[in-house]
Amino acid sequence: MKRVNNLYRQISMGDMLRLYQKQVKVNTKNKHKIYKFEEYFTANITNVYHMFGNHNYKVSDYNIFLIRDPKYRIIMSQKMNDKIINHVMADYLIQVLDSCLINTNVATRKGKGTHYGMRYLKKYLNQLKGNTIYALKFDINKYFYNIDQVLLKQMLQKKIKDKEYLNILFKIIDSTNENVNERIMKIKKKEIKKLQMSTMHDRDKRIREIENIPLYQYGKGLPIGNMTSQIMAVFYLNDLDHYIKEQLHAKYYIRYMDDGVILSNDKEYLKDCLKKITDMVNQYQLTLNKKTCIMNVSKNGIDFLGFRYYIINQKVIMKVRNITKKRLRRKMKKLDYLYIQKKITKKDMNQVIASYQGHLKYGNTYFLRKKYLGNMEKKV
Repeated sequence: MKRVNNLYRQISMGDMLRLYQKQVKVNTKNKHKIYKFEEYFTANITNVYHMFGNHNYKVSDYNIFLIRDPKYRIIMSQKMNDKIINHVMADYLIQVLDSCLINTNVATRKGKGTHYGMRYLKKYLNQLKGNTIYALKFDINKYFYNIDQVLLKQMLQKKIKDKEYLNILFKIIDSTNENVNERIMKIKKKEIKKLQMSTMHDRDKRIREIENIPLYQYGKGLPIGNMTSQIMAVFYLNDLDHYIKEQLHAKYYIRYMDDGVILSNDKEYLKDCLKKITDMVNQYQLTLNKKTCIMNVSKNGIDFLGFRYYIINQKVIMKVRNITKKRLRRKMKKLDYLYIQKKITKKDMNQVIASYQGHLKYGNTYFLRKKYLGNMEKKV
């Protein structure tokens, strides 16, 4: 494949305006950031464009905070300037990389996201049913924290020739090497101290979750939450995907970020695949975690992309996992409270309900939707 050049000079003010309106503004949860940026919008967006175009862009410090649901996770939020530049860089990056990705690499790709992967898994199960179906599920240990930055840069340089574009992309990659660990440690200590003073029944479990949040090693990892990080994480295991498809001849393979599944009627074949995938993953400076296993799907079903798939009477049934049900119940309860308190509008509430309806309709969830979403719809 010929390396791509002249990306940096193609990026225009129009790109920034388009991506701000369609992605940054829509997906920024902190609406105060949007309000402040739009107060002097023309001046601010012009400043971002000039900062990008004058070769003096420097990644700002992240706002680092904890997400508590469904489990503790670190999120690294960007300033508005960085968000816009990051989205523009990601928009061009996916255009360059998409053609080399396998069809069933199903994350952060237009038209090939979560629902696309769900349809493929259901299709594969239907094709294999009739005989016992086995699945090799592999999961990468702390994937975003352990991506090797040197190796990633080398992979990107094989696809992209433009030094100006790569210079900015490499600054974003390197941004985890700048003072983030001190702030992560401070946040972890503060949350643990808060939990130690509480009387929650699962206090010890939550403390262990926080303690297990890793720190960044120098030269390792990608910023959690960046759009460019999503694209690069999709791309980083691309050679593994092609190896599985072309060398191991896995006909029924899907990967979502660090979570991959191979289906087969031959358990011994999957055992051989596991050995070879383990070796290949080690070449990436990564390891498989303890959730990696070979399972009998026909007997026990399989969890993937938020649903549990079962073969019942030669039909593929998709059920929502119990943890998803609990999360849905909490979400609807909170949504109802915010609506009653007039902290969100009817439109806001309808958008959330419609989003859940659209996702849950992919599975066998009629009664679940009626129970949790039907009552909410009656209120609005």
